Amino acid sequence: MARRAVTIEVNGRAHAREVEARMLLSDFLRDELGLTGTHVGCEQGVCGACTVQVDGDPIRSCLMLAVEADGRVVRTVEDLAAADGTLHPLQLAFRERHALQCGFCSPGFLMSLEPYLVEIDDWSDDELREHLGGNICRCTGYQHIVEAVRLASRRYREGDFAVPVAELPAEDSGT
Repeated sequence: MARRAVTIEVNGRAHAREVEARMLLSDFLRDELGLTGTHVGCEQGVCGACTVQVDGDPIRSCLMLAVEADGRVVRTVEDLAAADGTLHPLQLAFRERHALQCGFCSPGFLMSLEPYLVEIDDWSDDELREHLGGNICRCTGYQHIVEAVRLASRRYREGDFAVPVAELPAEDSGT
């Protein structure tokens, strides 16, 4: 199989590799770079679990070849939290509003929504739900996700950013 040299900036760092021409961006991120936060679900672009940002836009990494990302800027869910562990407002809101259950779909939701946090406050619930329609969750029923997105958008607009994970209260174990 033909191999091609690519250089892809991922989460602020350039990665040069030789890859098979048919390698998917999702496989490049997971297998070549070890960034397993990008989940692979349907491998047909339907479920949204593999969503990352390419040049600032959410895309399905299972539908893009790694060679198509050559020279581009890719951002994965691993880049949302700060280096000191401070959660992004969207991550914190998902945690606080119980917008994740098994967590498989969460990275795709986060990467799909994060570029729009400033404008989400202006969206109707129908518009927000339509935007969420590109991501499938089989656990939450979406209402908690909508609540989390609204909370994060408000906080983001107000400059009320998250706290380091170490300072968060422990999760209730239910016992």
